Amino acid sequence: MSVDVCIEYETSSNASALQWLSPEQTTGKKHPYLFSQCQAIHARSMMPCQDTPAVKFTYTAQIAAPPELTVLMSAVRQTETEWDDTRNLRLTTFKQKVPIPSYLLALVVGDVVSRRIGPRSHVWSEHELINAAASEFSQTENMLSTAEDLLGPYQWDIYDLLVLPPSFPYGGMENPCLTFVTPTLLAGDKSLADVVSHEISHSWTGNLVTNTNPEHFWLNEGHTVFVERKISARLNGGEALRHFKFIGGWKDLQNAVNVLGKTSPLTHLTPDLSGPIDPDDAFSAIPYEKGACLLFYLEQKVGGPAEFEPFLKAYIHKFSRQSITTEQWKYFFLTYFSEKERLGVFDDVEWNKWFTSPGMPPIKPND
Repeated sequence: MSVDVCIEYETSSNASALQWLSPEQTTGKKHPYLFSQCQAIHARSMMPCQDTPAVKFTYTAQIAAPPELTVLMSAVRQTETEWDDTRNLRLTTFKQKVPIPSYLLALVVGDVVSRRIGPRSHVWSEHELINAAASEFSQTENMLSTAEDLLGPYQWDIYDLLVLPPSFPYGGMENPCLTFVTPTLLAGDKSLADVVSHEISHSWTGNLVTNTNPEHFWLNEGHTVFVERKISARLNGGEALRHFKFIGGWKDLQNAVNVLGKTSPLTHLTPDLSGPIDPDDAFSAIPYEKGACLLFYLEQKVGGPAEFEPFLKAYIHKFSRQSITTEQWKYFFLTYFSEKERLGVFDDVEWNKWFTSPGMPPIKPND
């Protein structure tokens, strides 16, 4: 037996998930613009939901907006129809068939247009930026195909990019079907396109396999940085480039540790966030670079990319569409490499120091 529950609600124009821009804050300066940012725990300000990455859901949506504006969501667009002539609104419907956590719900309403950049990708932006955006992100399909080779089939049907106005506060946001990116990536020479390979990687590491709560955020971001660098290496400079990027990542990690303090519990790879700590206040480079560093170290322990990359694909297959903890990840890792564990390959891995000790990692991988 199933039960349908209908909840009528209104959100506030002051909802922390929503940013309302006046026409003057856009490039075209003719129409207002709305976009959402639900990560880490802002979806609750927009709608009643279980606002935790431990819970995933599919969704359909119907959004009414003025006909001169385009509506986009973190889902596949289904139809656009005229509706309610008295208010001159157009109804757009969406469907997300893959379960997502609440922080990946995304909504955009603005005067944007699109340009096809691949067999499953469009880039969206305001009219004034569309040519530059289409050129800058022309390698998107190559990145997607490379990620599939590393992690398995892409499950989200489409991979679109949206170039937001300059007030978007991040380099990118991995909303399924619609990655948000900052216009500052439009350098003209594709030199900043690695941000896109990072967000593409999230389609598997983070969006398909998700940390069950922010204490395990490194499962999202550490894996994503690790895979992003593999994509860049395959498409551009090979292993030398990947190792070079890890040198830079180590420096970024050192800087984050210095800023937070070498004994700060927020420098743990799995920090204790059980108290009244907003996950946004714990945000830093730690889960990104310390997490990627651990994976780089373990890759070297097991014998290099040829041994480690099949594990990555098996990991995604095992936990696809689930939310997991570090303990589950570690158990699967040691089970997958059980023969190496039997031979003592991991006897000197200081797991507790990696996960629950402050400061820099207990060992620096060979770069």
